[in-house]
Amino acid sequence: MTIHALPSYELPQTPVANRVNWRPQANRAALLIHDMQTYFLQKYDMNQAPIPMLIERIAALRATCQKLGIPVFYTAQPTEQPKEDRALLNDFWGPGLTATEFHEQQAVVPELAPADTDIMLTKWRYSAFQRSDLREQLRELGRDQLIITGVYAHIGCMTTALEAFMQDVQPFLAIDGVADFSLEEHHQAIRHVSQRCGVSLTCAEIQDSLQA
Repeated sequence: MTIHALPSYELPQTPVANRVNWRPQANRAALLIHDMQTYFLQKYDMNQAPIPMLIERIAALRATCQKLGIPVFYTAQPTEQPKEDRALLNDFWGPGLTATEFHEQQAVVPELAPADTDIMLTKWRYSAFQRSDLREQLRELGRDQLIITGVYAHIGCMTTALEAFMQDVQPFLAIDGVADFSLEEHHQAIRHVSQRCGVSLTCAEIQDSLQA
């Protein structure tokens, strides 16, 4: 089983009611660009919603973070994942990027290509914290907030938000800076984060808060 072709839908852009009133701060936050690899984005029609706006919103948020000296992290799945190492992921998603025909799709989409100063994390499981030193790097950088963008909202993005919360890092899910299998699942992720582990904000709200 692999990821099926995904439908076009317009990204939600409406602010939501959050359980807590946290706001991202430039001296505390880091940005995560999660799994924005060609392999995952090509499951959509790249020329239709939500992809063009998703890339645009993340690029604008990244530019703001770079201007303010906010660290930018990326996750990317490797092509080399032995079957026994990939383990249970095989049952749910098949070989994924480890299949030879997908190796050329490993790179982050060109519009969001990492800068030399950005930090790359190898992605092994849903959460960006699993089998990575993300928590340690955040601690060393004096950062205790994580702004989460990318795909897919109800899988890796939401799981990363949950784990951030459990490690005392305030997570912020970018409402129109993530995309999902469907609008329904996108809203599911927004609601869950806003009520259970973090704050869901539009990209405009995040940028305004960082620049305040």
